[in-house]
Amino acid sequence: MTDKKFNSWFGSFILAGILISVAIITYIKYDASNPRNWLLIISAIGSLAGVLSTILSANARILTFVFGLVDVTLYGAMCLVNWYGGQSGLGNAMLHFVYFVPMQFVGLWQWRKRLTGDGRVTARRLTPSQRWKCLLLFLGGLVIAYFILLRFDRSADSSLFRLAVVLDALPLMFNILGQMLMSMAYMEQWFFWIGVNITSILMWSFAGDSGYAPIYIAKYSFYLLNALNGLRIWMTLSRDDNRL
Repeated sequence: MTDKKFNSWFGSFILAGILISVAIITYIKYDASNPRNWLLIISAIGSLAGVLSTILSANARILTFVFGLVDVTLYGAMCLVNWYGGQSGLGNAMLHFVYFVPMQFVGLWQWRKRLTGDGRVTARRLTPSQRWKCLLLFLGGLVIAYFILLRFDRSADSSLFRLAVVLDALPLMFNILGQMLMSMAYMEQWFFWIGVNITSILMWSFAGDSGYAPIYIAKYSFYLLNALNGLRIWMTLSRDDNRL
């Protein structure tokens, strides 16, 4: 099987998997007497848009930012709802509205300048020194984000170390670095997206009995599979003979 055919089949598998998962979870969780059912529907729509965005991103297609805009807007709203309910999510809500939404337009602008004849973006890699700078930026930002979010924590826990805050701060920093590198078409973005997916699965696993949490657990599980494939594709696209 050729690489192109594999990517096509894999993308179809990811899309079909999230469609089936979201449909089943929505059917199980839907309660006609529950006035908050609209949250469940919005979660489903955002998850589908997000999966389409990640599949396109893994294959270096610029349309990723169109579906990404829908995804980050709806997801930010759901994180805010989750935080109002006393769970983690404020950091992700702020991240999506203040950072992710405008970065979709930045990425669209940057990728347009790097498109190749086959419609893919020209991928590149960080230098060793740039990788160290990203790591230090991540660690420093993580500490700062943790103590900022600690002040807004709505849980009853009064200890200095709070798991809910950690699970809010980690995906926040993974997202910031991942989106920055993605918008500039760097291969290393995928290491951060893998971190986003793992920590987001954990965050929503601890989200209590919110009816829409299983949708996001399914969403980020498929995101994780797609990120692993995206890393494989971009490692090939960003080889030295493909760099500018």
